[in-house]
Amino acid sequence: MSWELVIRQKFSSAHFLENYKGKCERMHGHTFELEVRLRTTELDKSGISIDFGPVKEYLRGLVPDHRVLNEAYDFSPSAENLARYFYRRIREKYPVVKVIVWESEDAGAAYAEDQ
Repeated sequence: MSWELVIRQKFSSAHFLENYKGKCERMHGHTFELEVRLRTTELDKSGISIDFGPVKEYLRGLVPDHRVLNEAYDFSPSAENLARYFYRRIREKYPVVKVIVWESEDAGAAYAEDQ
């Protein structure tokens, strides 16, 4: 028996795609949404596995809100690379199973590590 918790955090940032030919090679912005999925197998006496509040606070401190992503990171900030980066940072503190970075409401990239 397990539960999968889903937490979302929005942030607005700009980026451009390096080594890419097309309109996204130029600077542009998104209201990104970071979707995090955590897996847990136990509940405490109140019926909660992981309190959403501290997770949301951690994510707020992790996302680069109102920043140019190319300046914030030493990698090309594609949705795929961002999903992998956030996954690896989040797993340092929480039992993450998947991270999705949404660039729009209908386009995003998911990252999970094979077990």
